[in-house]
Amino acid sequence: MNAPDPTRPGADRPDVRTVTDAQALSAMANPWRSRILDVLAVDGPATASQLAERTGLAVGSASHHLKVLDQAGLVEEARDLARDKRERWWRLVSRSTRWSRSEFADDAGAVTAALAAESLALQRQYERARDWLGAGGDNPEWEAAAFATQTWLKLSPEELADLSREVLALIDRWRERLDADADRPDRRPILIFTRGFPADP
Repeated sequence: MNAPDPTRPGADRPDVRTVTDAQALSAMANPWRSRILDVLAVDGPATASQLAERTGLAVGSASHHLKVLDQAGLVEEARDLARDKRERWWRLVSRSTRWSRSEFADDAGAVTAALAAESLALQRQYERARDWLGAGGDNPEWEAAAFATQTWLKLSPEELADLSREVLALIDRWRERLDADADRPDRRPILIFTRGFPADP
């Protein structure tokens, strides 16, 4: 398997795990496990019971998915949060993950898993955007603050990589700025997703 490319956007961020194996990609390609990862990212550490309540899963199913995510190195047990020996808390191993299909060029199974994980992420982004649009603007303040953009640029691969690094750095600055005061009552989870890739109009 190829070594991760340290020049790729996001590769130098210490809180981002570079996925280098098909097992982790396959784990993320499951919609329930992907949702568990999202809940842990937004709400922080949780027990299987709490995750079951937040996702609509049965507790046993949530526990199974946590086991798979643990084996894939995506979550870990937060033993410091347990109040007794029976209680098991779980947290993300890293704040976010990244991968590139080019890094799995010699592993057909990993490429397939990467495509499945990316397809699931795109599908969930679309569904969430559709749900927001379908809500009908019932909160004018949030409606005015939300944004969407589409821009065409002509870039070289190096310029696209530079743009990606700048976008990620901007989001990181906002994350650091907000972490110190994350529980303000006027805040709610915000999904930000952006993609840049070669295409024809």
